[in-house]
Amino acid sequence: MKTTKKNFGQLDGQGIELFTLTNDNGVEVKITNYGATITSISIPDANGNPEIITCGFNTLEGYFSDEYVSNSPYFGGTVGRYSSQIKNAEFPLNGKIFKLSKNAGENNLHGGVNGFDKKIWKSFDVDIKNASAVGMVLLSEDLEEGFPGNVEVCVEFILDNDNELHLNYNAVPDQDTPLSLTNHTYFNLSGFSESIEDHTAKVNSNRRLETDETGAATGRVLNVAGKADDLTTAKQIRSVHNEMNDGFEHFYIFDNENSELNHVATIGDPKTNRSLDVYTTEPCMLLYTGKYTSDALLRENGQKFGKFRGFCCETHRYPNGPNIDGSPRSITKAEDVFNSTTVFKFNF
Repeated sequence: MKTTKKNFGQLDGQGIELFTLTNDNGVEVKITNYGATITSISIPDANGNPEIITCGFNTLEGYFSDEYVSNSPYFGGTVGRYSSQIKNAEFPLNGKIFKLSKNAGENNLHGGVNGFDKKIWKSFDVDIKNASAVGMVLLSEDLEEGFPGNVEVCVEFILDNDNELHLNYNAVPDQDTPLSLTNHTYFNLSGFSESIEDHTAKVNSNRRLETDETGAATGRVLNVAGKADDLTTAKQIRSVHNEMNDGFEHFYIFDNENSELNHVATIGDPKTNRSLDVYTTEPCMLLYTGKYTSDALLRENGQKFGKFRGFCCETHRYPNGPNIDGSPRSITKAEDVFNSTTVFKFNF
């Protein structure tokens, strides 16, 4: 197991770093401190050769192309201060209404115009036995994008020999503030030889949040038992897409009052016999099948991204949580510690 670092370019007069985490089984995870972004994850193919299974770019410039900026798919980024949409870019807290930047129509999406995925993080060493790891920290300042309080944010990326990538989040605000952090990696277990529509999806919940016409959660919980989007038994994604006449953008919710690390989903590719298990301490997971991803996007090696060519399992607090009564842990109190862990386990 090893962790290496190299230069990934320059931005705003600062050197950008690229870290490579490697385990003894040929799994490799590359992460840049620009946006605390996973740029690639590769796992061995049937012949033992590495194959990239995530969307992203091999150069820093890829994240600034006109096609990428206009489509804004957030490939691999660490998302914050609050994941997904906040309705009307505002929320009430402690007797005040806080107004946020609007970057999704009238709503705030993924923290705003310059969210955590567009910040330069400071890296630090993480010394864990039998693992390859790196940590990154960021100070989010009071009223940044409209959010109250200064927040010290930390994320650790830890790869072990069980082929598990642990994402550990930690944050401490000096005022009460909404916090919901996630990672926005898109996976394609075929290595992009095909779309993800022949993958199978299993999610351990038959409940999801309703969203309105703007994409913001209303707070209403829908029971999907027995319906097309009930994934408590594994289903082929294509068959569900056809039945819904749409792609997935579903916020499945879980009973997890004690923030335990629970197995919430398994996505598999029958053709390669690869699968991804998702574990999280979070009460919600967005299953997104890339229905808005631009077909113009591709990696420098020619891997084609685009619609239905990558899926996300975004684990976080309830979307629009600050506006939903009873939304679990959407507000972190001053000096309290926000903690969250998600694990992606690769099987091949």
